Amino acid sequence: MLLAVGLTASVSAAAGLPAMAEEPSATTTVTSTAVTTSAVTAQAPVPAPAEWEACPADVAKAAVPYVLECATVQVPLDYAKPDGRQIDLMISRMASTDPEKRRGILLLNPGGPSGSGLTLSTLLASKGLPKSVRDAYDIIAMDTRGIGHSTAARCGFTAETPHFGNLPPYAVDEAAVEAQAKVVKGIAEQCAASPDAELIQHLSTPNTARDLDQIRAALGEEKASYLGYSYGSGLGATYDAMFPERADRVVLDSNIGDTHLNQDVLRLWGPGMEETFPDFAKWAAKRHGTYGFGRTPAQVRATFFELAERLDEQPVLGVDGVIFRMGTFGYLYSPAGYSKIAELWESVLADDTEAAAEQLAAVVPTGALPGVQAEEPWELDNALTVFLSVSCNDSDWSEDVQHYKDTVAEDRAEFPMFGAAAANITPCAYWPYEPVEQAEISSEGKRNILIVQNERDPATPLRGGQLAREQFGDRSRLVTVDNSGHGAYVLHDNACGLETTTKFLVDGTLPKRDVSCRAG
Repeated sequence: MLLAVGLTASVSAAAGLPAMAEEPSATTTVTSTAVTTSAVTAQAPVPAPAEWEACPADVAKAAVPYVLECATVQVPLDYAKPDGRQIDLMISRMASTDPEKRRGILLLNPGGPSGSGLTLSTLLASKGLPKSVRDAYDIIAMDTRGIGHSTAARCGFTAETPHFGNLPPYAVDEAAVEAQAKVVKGIAEQCAASPDAELIQHLSTPNTARDLDQIRAALGEEKASYLGYSYGSGLGATYDAMFPERADRVVLDSNIGDTHLNQDVLRLWGPGMEETFPDFAKWAAKRHGTYGFGRTPAQVRATFFELAERLDEQPVLGVDGVIFRMGTFGYLYSPAGYSKIAELWESVLADDTEAAAEQLAAVVPTGALPGVQAEEPWELDNALTVFLSVSCNDSDWSEDVQHYKDTVAEDRAEFPMFGAAAANITPCAYWPYEPVEQAEISSEGKRNILIVQNERDPATPLRGGQLAREQFGDRSRLVTVDNSGHGAYVLHDNACGLETTTKFLVDGTLPKRDVSCRAG
């Protein structure tokens, strides 16, 4: 459940088709919210038909007991230069379990953007993805551009690099923001100097959406349905905006509330933790006799601040308040992690650094942990690079350090548990590349958008789903689920959410009105 990767990690990440002779142009026109480059509307070449073969050994092993097929699709690095350098995208297929009921392809994205998504189909199947969905679609998962088995991007981060995750460190005061500014400036410069700098510059949500449409074309399909979680909600919204005639049924789960990442999206982590933590606090209060964190949720909350502030003032062999907050936040992704939070807190109360590091290892990158040696090359180099690159390339981030001091102070006061982390400065403030043009969500078009959202989610709180619903208007419906955690459909059990989303994917049935699902 490392916070450096996508949703799949947070809950644990045949013959080729004939070419289409009359494949429509991949030309796109998007509404710009940043820099507009007319050349990006150049026509991309029709990709060669996908040729299915055995997946790489690590993918096949992770898919067990299911068997996937894999293929590589080549796409332009730069869609403004479609005949220039090409990069590889690896995709996987979980073929329809009943070809007579097959209606097309369902593209998946696990979020991030950073983690491998090749086995998201098998994860969902193992969690109970209904057979009716598996009958209706060839389910297509992938490593998006820059990730894993696709042409991979790396800034060259090691376990010693002071950049440990997608979450900025909690800033206790203005001096902490100033110190972080110096760190992230060096990180941005390191990425710009990387041998993969050309690829890094072209990692963006619009380019990934173009890649999705190239994958659709390589599979010989006229349309593609889509299921995306977390950041994948923004990617799905972008695909729908850029390719409205090709986007079929679109499910956006755990919503960022926009088409791309920016500081406003990251700052949602502050209210996200405030809204989700009470579920853990109630759980812990009922178990006061076991853990001793407090007999009421309010007392449990007070214990959190007591431990965090103690570690701010006096870290225990490298475990400080930043790491403690990050670990607690990470385990809120699922109620299944509550016992891990309890074990972490017990270790801190007992000054047991070894036990604390063991509990943190699942949610905090190894480079941040005391006494934990990471292998080289560092396995998280790729994931951290892609998240950073897409985030920075997608938006025009403030370059003013005072701006971040102000947002940190504001969010520390309003969302004291984690706001001063989510609002802190990132390498995007010093990113060397201009932001790309962005698609905008439109309320005009087909009624083909189902927005699914847990009521309490640490990373993508309910407000993100509400924002998406407001922007899509009547062409969408919002399904709110009385659950706590990150990821609603299939990943957390709720009969109403499961039924509503499944009906939409299989039958195309969009609810007549928004749906509110009770717990259970």
